[in-house]
Amino acid sequence: MRSGRINLALASVLLLDASDHNLDILTQVLKGLGAQDVHRCLTIAEAERVINRIAVDLIIVDPNLKKEDGHSFVEWVRRSTPDPTRAVPIIMISGYSTLTTVHRARDAGANFFVAKPITPKVLLDRILWIGRDNRNFIEVASGYCGPERRFKFEGPPPGCEGRRHDDLKAPIGDSMTPNMSQDEVNTMIKPQRVQL
Repeated sequence: MRSGRINLALASVLLLDASDHNLDILTQVLKGLGAQDVHRCLTIAEAERVINRIAVDLIIVDPNLKKEDGHSFVEWVRRSTPDPTRAVPIIMISGYSTLTTVHRARDAGANFFVAKPITPKVLLDRILWIGRDNRNFIEVASGYCGPERRFKFEGPPPGCEGRRHDDLKAPIGDSMTPNMSQDEVNTMIKPQRVQL
């Protein structure tokens, strides 16, 4: 890390995307970072078979799969797989980066969201960010399981009572705004210190 280099040679990475072309791009990016054990999946069933067969160290998933929802796959990993698999880092990537889309990825249990088109630098930065991330892994009675998602000014997770006077009381509805930039996504996802 001090040399500014990363090597994923010992990491097992699972990629889930409905497009062979996107899987080719992601595979090349990860191979460039040293990954040798890359598992390419076009469907949730394929991804579940890989997870049930081997231990993976990183999952990269596009939520927009053909006739399937990548969010449900992330929720399955977080709620139905045994430790340590349920706590594996998950990066969600999508061409749609509206506020609603990013919230949905976060609420499914993803560690980070990256807007497509991705670049090797952005993906590397997010992998490094996850490596340095010190958020607690939590399980909430309302069903959420994943990295702590409470952020200042964003309110409590859905279904949980607020603990601060400035917590938002109303649920956040569908977004009517355009896609957010990656910088805006980073600002929203990055944990902030909060005094409770």
